Amino acid sequence: MGENRISLCYGGSTLEVDIPASNIEVIEPLYVPGLPDEAGGVKAAMQNPVDSPPLRDLISSRHKVAIVIPDITRPFPGERILPLIVEEIGHVPNEQVTIVIGTGSHRTSTQEEMASLVGESVASSYRVISHNAFDPSTLAEAGTVSAGRPIYMNRDYVEADKRIAVGIVEPHFMAGFSGGFKAVCPGIVGIDDILFLHRAELIGHPRSTWGVVEGNPTQALLSECGRLLPIDFCVNITVNRDQQITRVFAGDLESAYSQACEFSRENTFRPVSHSFDIVVTTGGGYPLDQNLYQAVKGMSAARKIVAEGGLIVCAAECREGFPDHGNFRKLLFEHKSADALLRTILSPGFSVLDQWEAQLLAMISCFARVALYSGLDPEGVRRAHMEPISDISERVRLELERAGEEARVAVIPEGPYTIPNLIA
Repeated sequence: MGENRISLCYGGSTLEVDIPASNIEVIEPLYVPGLPDEAGGVKAAMQNPVDSPPLRDLISSRHKVAIVIPDITRPFPGERILPLIVEEIGHVPNEQVTIVIGTGSHRTSTQEEMASLVGESVASSYRVISHNAFDPSTLAEAGTVSAGRPIYMNRDYVEADKRIAVGIVEPHFMAGFSGGFKAVCPGIVGIDDILFLHRAELIGHPRSTWGVVEGNPTQALLSECGRLLPIDFCVNITVNRDQQITRVFAGDLESAYSQACEFSRENTFRPVSHSFDIVVTTGGGYPLDQNLYQAVKGMSAARKIVAEGGLIVCAAECREGFPDHGNFRKLLFEHKSADALLRTILSPGFSVLDQWEAQLLAMISCFARVALYSGLDPEGVRRAHMEPISDISERVRLELERAGEEARVAVIPEGPYTIPNLIA
C-alpha cells in the first residue's frame, strides 16, 4: 500500500497528511493565476461593463446609493475592492453612500470586522452597517413575490436611489453558485423571509445543488426576490486559493453573473468516472471552515462522489466551534440520529432558524458515514452524528483494512472550492 503526502486546506494554513492508499485520485480545481494588475482589472470592468453603461455614468451626485457586500463567512477581498468602487462614484458625496454588509441570518459584524471588510480608508469615510435580519425596525417592504408573500429588506437598501450588488462567485451547495442575487437574498432580507427562502422542500429538491442555476428552485426564488427592486450595477469576482482576484464581472447583474458562473464552472467542476469508497475532503480553510455550520459545504461536495454507505473524512478547523446563532447545534444535539433529525425537519409545518444546514448535514450522514478532524470537542462531534478523529491517515488506514486495500479513495484538498462531477 502506497503513501501519498497531500496538503489539505485547514484553517489559515494547510494540514500535511499521508494517505495510505494505492488506489487514489486527487481532485483539485484548475489553478487560475491572479490578475497581474488587480486594481486595473477592477477599474476596467466598471468602466467597460457587461450590458450596462459604466458605473460612473449610472449614478449622479444627487443619488442616494446603497452598496451590498458579503460578510466574513466568504473569502471576499473587500478591502481591495471597495476603495475602487467608491472612487468610481467619487462625485457622490460620502454621506449619500451606505455600505451594507449582507449577513443573512449570520451574526452581525463587529466594528473591527467591518473595517477589515471594506478597508480602513472606506470605513473611516463612509457609513458602513451590518445588516440585522432580526430587527424589524431596520427593514422595509421591498415588494411581493408571486407566492403572494411580501418581502422585507434592509431599509437603507430599499430607500436608496441606486443599488450596487457586490459579491464573489463560487460553487454553492443550494443555489448553484454564490454571488448575483444572493447578495440581496438572503443577504439583506428579514429573518422570516430567510426561513421562507430556505424551506425544507426547496433545500431537499434534487436541483437545489452545486452548479445548477436553470431549474434550481432555490436560485429561482432568491432571484425573484432580488428582482423586486432594481439592482443598477453589480461587481462580481472570482478568486483562487490564494484569494487573488482572477476575473471581474461587472455591469448588468444577470448578464455579468451568467458569465461569472460559466467561468467558475470551467475551473472548479472536475469530471470523475466513478464513485469512491472513501472521500477525504476539507472545509476549504478559513473563512469557510470557521465553524461546523460552514464546514458542511465541504462534506456536501464529497457527498457527490462517495458511494452509499462509504466514508467521508472531513478536515475543518472550526475555530469558532458551532455557530453562535440560531438552532444548528440544538437541532443536532436534540436528535438521537441523523435520520430522526431529518424526519423532524421534513414534518409538515416545521420551520426554525438554521434548519437548512442541519437538514443538509443530516442528508449527508444518512447516505454515508462522516468522520471529522477538527478543533471541536469530540463529544460534541458525536452528538452531531459524526465520528471525531485525531488522525486522518490512521482513520483511512483502518477503513482500508475494512473495505480492502483496493478500495477507491478520493482526496479533495480544497473542499467546496472543487466540485467533483460524476459522469455517468
